This record gives sequence, structure tokens and C-alpha cells, in this order.
Amino acid sequence: MSNLNETVNLIEEWGSKHGLDKIENNDKQLLKTVEEVGELAEAHNKKYPDKVIDSVGDIFVTLVLYCMQRNISITDCINEAYQTITRREGKTIDGVFIKKEDL
Repeated sequence: MSNLNETVNLIEEWGSKHGLDKIENNDKQLLKTVEEVGELAEAHNKKYPDKVIDSVGDIFVTLVLYCMQRNISITDCINEAYQTITRREGKTIDGVFIKKEDL
């Protein structure tokens, strides 16, 4: 497939074509993201690897559409998060990173 930026653009085009670029849909898009996270949890718990992949993809799509509706770049969001975690101090406990201030 294409690179991530191209895929984001294709998702945005699809969203616009289907009327999902409208800000008034934004609460619904956030709820759709939460629904997809629930489906990911179910797939994880039931050990359905194909459904895990599908759910992660669906979550990404809903986040791209949410950002598009808010006129926010998902790439900027991801870059900001990365810059934040690179400065974060903490410790991994039982496979979960715990921020220094939460230890």
C-alpha cells in the first residue's frame, strides 16, 4: 500500500466523500472511536489476531476523521506525542511504562 501520509489523505478523501468532514459529526466520530476501542479489547481478550488488526485500523481511521473534522493534523498529533514521550522519564513495570511522577 502507500505510505502513511498518502493513506491519511485517502482516508480524508473518503471521509469527505461520505460527508464525515463536517464538524457537526465530530461528537459521533469520537463515540465511534470509543466503540472501535471496545472492539479491539474484545478481539484482544478473545485472541482474534485478524480482528485486532481490523480494530487497530478502524481506530486509526476514526481518529483521522475526528482530526479532519476539527481541522487538526493527525500527523502533528502523532509528532507532538512522540516529542513528549522522548522527554518522559519513568520505568517499565509489568510491561507498562509508568511516568516518573506516578511512581
